[in-house]
Amino acid sequence: MKKLINDPVAIVDEMIEGYTAAYSGYVRQLEQNRRSVVRAQPPRPGKVGVVIGGGSGHEPAFMGLIGQGFADGVPVGNVFASPPPDPIVEVTKAVDAGAGVLYMYGNYAGDCMNFDMAAELAGMEGIRVETVRVTDDVASAPQDRAERRRGIAGGFLVFKAAGAAADLGLPLEEVVRVATKANDQTRTMGVALSPCSVPQTGKPSFELAEDEMEIGLGIHGEPGVEKGRLKSADEVTDLLVTRILEDMPLAAGDRAAVLVNGLGSTSYMELFVVYRRAASRLEELGVQISRSFVGEFVTSLEMGGCSISVMKLDDELQTMVDHPADTPMYVQK
Repeated sequence: MKKLINDPVAIVDEMIEGYTAAYSGYVRQLEQNRRSVVRAQPPRPGKVGVVIGGGSGHEPAFMGLIGQGFADGVPVGNVFASPPPDPIVEVTKAVDAGAGVLYMYGNYAGDCMNFDMAAELAGMEGIRVETVRVTDDVASAPQDRAERRRGIAGGFLVFKAAGAAADLGLPLEEVVRVATKANDQTRTMGVALSPCSVPQTGKPSFELAEDEMEIGLGIHGEPGVEKGRLKSADEVTDLLVTRILEDMPLAAGDRAAVLVNGLGSTSYMELFVVYRRAASRLEELGVQISRSFVGEFVTSLEMGGCSISVMKLDDELQTMVDHPADTPMYVQK
């Protein structure tokens, strides 16, 4: 649980300072609120502003996704904590170009409360705000209560679809529709092999025996929905893919985007082994993988493990997922 830190209380502000210095061609901090990070370029007139966000500790989400074809701004919260309304409002004002602003974030109580409050405050200043909450985690609630599900790594795919729609010049109503559709067609399931530790405590978020894994974990250091015996990579992948397909069946001829996401300390070697098996399972069903993503997209500090996300594609979502993007942490030509 060793970390390269100075003052645990200052770690988020120092991270933002370092990030904006490293990628000054992409992003800038707002003087009005140093927890507000937006694109370095002024907003394009008539373009819908896309604001994503949440707590720190998930890097490269969320700041790493600011750029063309993706997000326009990110309010930054403390580690595993929602940003308060003030930085959200400042980001909203900075990215508004007269066409309205879309908020997207994981479906957690703190985020819902603070972003909703910010939307009300922005509305008082004449900015129209709409919201789409990400609910891709199949382990967090049954299908008949899907609105209660958490948002985890599948948010990357949902954010990308919405960012593409906005970049293509669609009006706010259409960007909301695309984002909602992308969320409805995305499922994620994850497994943890080791815990993380919050800088302020230095203590593990949960405990696992050497032969145990956590199934269905969240991304805030919380344990999964059940413990299980550690299995081989293929067995773990089968478990995750099966749970996804039980919730969102796919058939021969369907198309999908697949994301294998590392949680912070899992090697790329392991992630590619997982992707290999996931791709094989889908190909056996006759599902075409039209776009794949392997790496760290939404992490949980130094947690060990991974998640698999699948987005079922049609022509529209295919266009959005394939749309070029240029951000500090993700580039797609």
